[in-house]
Amino acid sequence: MANVNSFFNSKNTVRELTKNVIDQTSNYIEAIKAFSRTTYSSLYVIDYEKKGFDYVSDNPLFLCGHSPEEVEEMGYEYYFKYVPEEDLDLLLTINTVGFDFYEAIPIEERKDYTISYDFLLKTKEGKSILINQKLTPMFLNEEGKVWKALCVVSLSTKSNSGNITIYKNGSNVISEYDLKANHWRTLEKVKLTNREKEIIQYSIRGYSIKEIAEKIFVSPDTVKFHRKKLFEKLDVTNISEAIRYVTNNKLL
Repeated sequence: MANVNSFFNSKNTVRELTKNVIDQTSNYIEAIKAFSRTTYSSLYVIDYEKKGFDYVSDNPLFLCGHSPEEVEEMGYEYYFKYVPEEDLDLLLTINTVGFDFYEAIPIEERKDYTISYDFLLKTKEGKSILINQKLTPMFLNEEGKVWKALCVVSLSTKSNSGNITIYKNGSNVISEYDLKANHWRTLEKVKLTNREKEIIQYSIRGYSIKEIAEKIFVSPDTVKFHRKKLFEKLDVTNISEAIRYVTNNKLL
């Protein structure tokens, strides 16, 4: 039967911490708090040694009606309370395959990788929202195990749970996990054309299709054509989702 310890993979067991490792974290939470205030991002920090959360931001997206302090106190019990059973099993699978992947990465590169995935949260009103989480290691112990990790929470641009991907900072290669075949496959990161970047940049600034057409000296139908191709490329249905996808995946 799954419990909180199920999320803490034996391959990433963090035991004794040396002074050199602990000194990495001097006052780091203040930087996380400042980033959260500045960007209004929904963030939390996982501590794999104490098997809980070090910090939870006050952005309500991830809180399901609780205060940040309440969620921090709940720790991983939060998932058992607000994630549907099927998606809870999915999270446990992600935990296993994710740490298997990290075990194969050279220690000096492990902080360069981020895992992204989508799952449902049940709100207190009885509704479900699909959210995306991106988790990246912040601090490793001297054995290369992930000690603390930063997780960024946002609304998903997808239509279903899963979508497990791992990408390396500065690389155009993405590893995607196939849940049906139970293996990783390598894909190339989505690349935007210059025209698609222009359209996204103007859309972020609130320009209409007609206004974008005037700015880039094309017809509104041409803008619509490029938007349609962009939506297909990103597997989204509207410009808001496209903006969120491009922003979350640093495609500009």
